[in-house]
Amino acid sequence: MREESGPAGVIVDSAMMFHEAVAGTAAPEEVLRSLRLLEVEYIGLDGRLHQGQMVVHEDLEAEIRDIFRLMESLRFPVARVVPIVRYGWSDDVSMADNNSSAFNYRVVEGTDRLSNHAFGRAVDINPFLNPVLYRDGRISPPGASWCPETPGTLSEGHPVVRAFLERGWRWGGYFSAYADLHHFDKKV
Repeated sequence: MREESGPAGVIVDSAMMFHEAVAGTAAPEEVLRSLRLLEVEYIGLDGRLHQGQMVVHEDLEAEIRDIFRLMESLRFPVARVVPIVRYGWSDDVSMADNNSSAFNYRVVEGTDRLSNHAFGRAVDINPFLNPVLYRDGRISPPGASWCPETPGTLSEGHPVVRAFLERGWRWGGYFSAYADLHHFDKKV
């Protein structure tokens, strides 16, 4: 999944054009017009500088870029940032690969309601390290575990969580039915 040909030793995890990053989505044209392909740099789990891409709503582009700059300055490691099209639009496959992503035209699991991801208004960060913890003990993605001491994990009070909250985002770690530790979203 990686290309090693980035500037000054940067590992390029994704180098798509916008039309490639949204190819095959069921999103209507009005949604697609509001999206932007954002390039971000981050420290990978390997400790090296990486470049990836995320499809986001145009209103949130600057905030997401700022948060990625913060993560880079904190040396908060991110596994990869690749548009979910590379995973065949499968949220489960993307999460199992610990891929950080945003836009995915889909419904909230177990409902018929469109997710904030369907509008590029939600971001998932390191979902395998920051899984969904259900009250009945299930964890998603399968095989994941949450250990707050592990680099790349999020917890209450973490500077990355605070950065999202300070900008008016909602953190899934505060959801009442389950803790979605990798999820952040922001409505209009």
